[in-house]
Amino acid sequence: MSTPPTAPATTAPDASLRTVLITGTSSGIGLAAAVAAARAGWRTVATLRDTGRAGALREAAAEAGVEIDIRRLDVVDEESVTAAVEGVIADYGRLDAVVNNAGAGHLGTLELETVADVREVMEVNFFGVLNVSKAALPHLRATGGRLITVTSVGGVIGQPFNEAYCAAKFAVEGYMESLAPVASTLGVTVSVIEPGAVATEFVNNIGLDLDARIAAAGPYAGALRTYIDRTVSQFTEGSAQTPAGAAEAVMEALTADRPAFRIQTSQWARDFTGTKLTDQDGAAVLGMTGTWVA
Repeated sequence: MSTPPTAPATTAPDASLRTVLITGTSSGIGLAAAVAAARAGWRTVATLRDTGRAGALREAAAEAGVEIDIRRLDVVDEESVTAAVEGVIADYGRLDAVVNNAGAGHLGTLELETVADVREVMEVNFFGVLNVSKAALPHLRATGGRLITVTSVGGVIGQPFNEAYCAAKFAVEGYMESLAPVASTLGVTVSVIEPGAVATEFVNNIGLDLDARIAAAGPYAGALRTYIDRTVSQFTEGSAQTPAGAAEAVMEALTADRPAFRIQTSQWARDFTGTKLTDQDGAAVLGMTGTWVA
């Protein structure tokens, strides 16, 4: 089967076809969501910072027998974001949905990293979401569209050695929860997707030499080793969700008549976030996460 095109066809596009732009589609949930959306009949614009890493996406699209328009978009580069969104409008005349999926994992704690490190995490995982959402909103207003953001259960419950990452995801959740009623007055639906552990994400996306990080952790080494052993076991025991499974929640937000604001991707994620959402004084959450490091 031939490789799907990476640019729009030269014939005039169907102006009535719903168009979705998805960020961070080189792997994981973003890749799975792009394929699922294309299968469901959406004109799918799959973006990534480096189009040279689109091989897995091309293969998945070819295997599924769908066409996906692959384009460059770097969420921290406002010019790149504007060019990508304006290119979609120029080529297709409409934008019906955006899925903010691009992000980066991070492992660390305040005494062992710089504040600049934390700012970098916020830049990708929080301000990158804002860059894309701001550029897209005028076009989503025009179509009564949907703004969907993949956050994390770490956007509800703070997790040890994930302070910066969880802070960024908390920020996204708070921002979108605040934006949702405002956007709804203009016909735009806002949702957040909360995955738990997803296969390949923890070690591969963080890109760390974990043993070296533990060796350099000084007084935090014992707690960090305990946390890493506990977290890695989630994957080795086969309890991590597949990207395709998590992408089903994205499709729910994309296609449901009245999608919820907050959608977890699994029963485990629902149970986990439920701990926080019913924990008025914070004791249950800290009692749980304290066992992860001691």
